[in-house]
Amino acid sequence: MREIVTLQIGGAGNAIGDSFWHVISHEHGVDYASGRFGGTSPLQLERINVFFNATASKRFYARTILIDTEASTIQRLNASSQLYRPENFVAGSESAGNNFARGYHTDGAAILDQVLENTRREVESVDSLQGFQLLHSIGGGTGSGLTSLIMEALVEQYPDNLLCNYVTIPSPNMSQVVVEPYNALLSTPALVNNSHLTFCLDNEALFQICNRNLKIKMSGYEHINHIVALTMSGITTSKGFPGQLNAGLRKIYVNMVPFPRLHFLIPGFAPLVTCKQQQFSKGTVSELVQQIFYSNNLLCAIDLRKGKLLTAAGIFRGRMSPREVDQLMTGVRNKNINNFVDWIPNNIKTAICDIPPRGLKMSATFIGNTTAIQTLFQRLLDASMAMLRRKAHLHWYTGEGMEEQEFQDAQQELQAIIDDYRSSAEGEDSGGGGGGSGGRSGSAESGEEEATAEARCQYCTE
Repeated sequence: MREIVTLQIGGAGNAIGDSFWHVISHEHGVDYASGRFGGTSPLQLERINVFFNATASKRFYARTILIDTEASTIQRLNASSQLYRPENFVAGSESAGNNFARGYHTDGAAILDQVLENTRREVESVDSLQGFQLLHSIGGGTGSGLTSLIMEALVEQYPDNLLCNYVTIPSPNMSQVVVEPYNALLSTPALVNNSHLTFCLDNEALFQICNRNLKIKMSGYEHINHIVALTMSGITTSKGFPGQLNAGLRKIYVNMVPFPRLHFLIPGFAPLVTCKQQQFSKGTVSELVQQIFYSNNLLCAIDLRKGKLLTAAGIFRGRMSPREVDQLMTGVRNKNINNFVDWIPNNIKTAICDIPPRGLKMSATFIGNTTAIQTLFQRLLDASMAMLRRKAHLHWYTGEGMEEQEFQDAQQELQAIIDDYRSSAEGEDSGGGGGGSGGRSGSAESGEEEATAEARCQYCTE
């Protein structure tokens, strides 16, 4: 068994993590409120240990550490469910105040030892650790500063395990904090040098999906968190359910990352339509394949047409023909050959799991490593340079022990990753080694897809 330890950090990370455990617990037949198993299929239990630990009282609890510099968010989660182990709640005494320096040097550093101790306990309780997944935002102080600190410690203590980050990146049109560009800039070196897989999420793209695709009137973050959770479930579905060949973190890393620094991936999900629109869809694999390459279905505000795909993967769920999936995915590459780099052959991969998500007969999750992501990094660099040129709000960081040189070093790191992606689009050597190509990720088997598909649509609000 290849287990995963989850760390959800800060307000955004804990909100996304809570939605993820809602989705995962339902798929495995575990009651979210009590942690009791109530499933109907033995396949739900076969690989439940990837994400859950079992207790002597036949309850399951999530293998996750809930971390925040203030206690209010995680106290609410503790009161809402028995799925979380009480010892795994780690809270500080004061909020990081949207300040990277406080999350990295002061308030975050004060709880680092407790985080690492809880992580060590979870790691020692598993048979074969596959890696860590970290959920956080880089716009706030805790999600950027404390996460950078935790990543450095994890890489030092567990050098053979993969770090997979699900990162909410600040968007200028959805910004609520003035210093978000600083926090995002300062967290970049840790993501570039310590993370193995970084899935980039964007609130602006997620809100557009809700408004444009799903016709939902937004009043909070619960819907966009659920979309992120569905996508995370799709990415990890081959690890959570049995199959002949499964796409673990290591296989995704090998297939998707041509060079170690170029590990920033764009996730997508399909179908993302209302119940009424679903009535007019064909419900075919071909339609799913077309949708996952639409920019409207990506969870980050990136236009794939403005760059070239280094690698791409489609993880499909539901009853479908593997041969048909392979032919359709290969057909997309052949028809759009100019949108793929020519120096990586066979750079499009597939995986299939027979168990669909709740409320759907079939779905697809997209993972893309595209040079178009340099536009996102350029946006972060321009915003931070405009503020740093006038030294705006800089005293909040220098007052907590940081130096201006650290900002300049982070800008150089961000510019370097932009240059790496730009040169990879031109077919030049981006430096470093890593990654490679692999085979298919296989399929899982279950006769339970009809029961889950009959469940109520997750987007229905009536």
